[in-house]
Amino acid sequence: MKHHQYALTPPMGWNSWDCYGATVTEEEVKGNAAYMAEHLKGLGWEYVVVDIQWSESGAVSSAYRPFIPLEMDAYSRLIPAENRFPSAVNGQGFKPLADYIHGLDLKFGIHIMRGIPRQAVHQDTKILGTNVTAREIAKPNSICPWNTDMYGVDHTKEGAQAYYDSLFQLYAEWDVDFVKVDDISDSKIYGAHVDEIKMIRKAIERCGRPMVLSLSPGPASLENASLLEENANMWRMTDDFWDMWPPLYDMFDRCYKWSKNTGPGHWPDADMLPLGHIGIRSVDGGASDRYTRFTKDEQITMMTLWTIFRSPLMFGGELRDNDTFTNSLLTNKEVLHMYQTSDNARQVYREDEKVVWTTRGINGLIYVALFNIGEVKSEVSITWNELEIDGKDVVQVEDLWEQNKVRTVNDKITFELRPHAAILLKVTLV
Repeated sequence: MKHHQYALTPPMGWNSWDCYGATVTEEEVKGNAAYMAEHLKGLGWEYVVVDIQWSESGAVSSAYRPFIPLEMDAYSRLIPAENRFPSAVNGQGFKPLADYIHGLDLKFGIHIMRGIPRQAVHQDTKILGTNVTAREIAKPNSICPWNTDMYGVDHTKEGAQAYYDSLFQLYAEWDVDFVKVDDISDSKIYGAHVDEIKMIRKAIERCGRPMVLSLSPGPASLENASLLEENANMWRMTDDFWDMWPPLYDMFDRCYKWSKNTGPGHWPDADMLPLGHIGIRSVDGGASDRYTRFTKDEQITMMTLWTIFRSPLMFGGELRDNDTFTNSLLTNKEVLHMYQTSDNARQVYREDEKVVWTTRGINGLIYVALFNIGEVKSEVSITWNELEIDGKDVVQVEDLWEQNKVRTVNDKITFELRPHAAILLKVTLV
């Protein structure tokens, strides 16, 4: 599929939501982009994504204000609020900000909500390229349960595809590289909005610009795996993920269930990494301005699971406030090499709170992750036989986070791990 070429490896970048909620400004986006360009770009980090409500001039936190006016053009399309994104003045939209980010050799992304603005429907504004108006294509009974900005679009109506085509034509004019579409893949309440997913896929193909398509929130249904692979580059396996142990514990089961559906161009998404300085202007996740509540062991566990499973990596914190430990999680060359070049990740076993994953790297490398997701110290082991290798062929075993060699005994690898801790190993064969 053509769009799978847009994300041959899982997308890596920064997203404004975890630290700035609905309120991020152009200055803050540029600051994080500049940091990424200087410190992370050479390791594969490349996307800079402006999350939700960029068309709202008066956004104050991650708490949505119901039925507030949004900035919109004459053709029912939301545009950036100029008080937050000054370079959008005179109808330039996000093009100047995209130019700045592209000038850093990075890629630019935006968040949008599924559908058409309610205010466009109430004002019955025009749809570009057709005589149909917003009111005629809207599906007023198809609404987001947590955000009042949009109505769904009725795919059976004349002009419905033209609206989505005009939307992505605008994004192509802005030179957008990545679009995160929200309120579209959640299976819990209304199910995936299949027809709008297909319209968006068609609109991206028609706009003439390659764009990575990310679908949110989750949990997406495994029943829709083929549909998602056919239309998107990444899709959420979970609702919003925050810095608390229960959802991290839960992610092991989600990754296991989706592990057969990862591959070049189509990536199940475990959501953003709530690391570093988050909650600056966000009250989501049960807390406010803070450094991540995850312990160091839990941070390593999360990064180990995300990278061996090959979830997209979208850092959620204010990059410029990163401490040494946080940066060590983002800049470990051996871990990122595994992440970008391995395939066929699988869970070898789960016995109560002991979990082992493995994946194959290039040149015969084997990677093994051992996890203790229980509440007491525990010994976790894996045998060469379980890894389907001959122990006589093993040259060395390295701990990738600690960056040192480890000893093995007889036919297996064994480590005593603290609660919520993990170890990630590289096994080199003859």
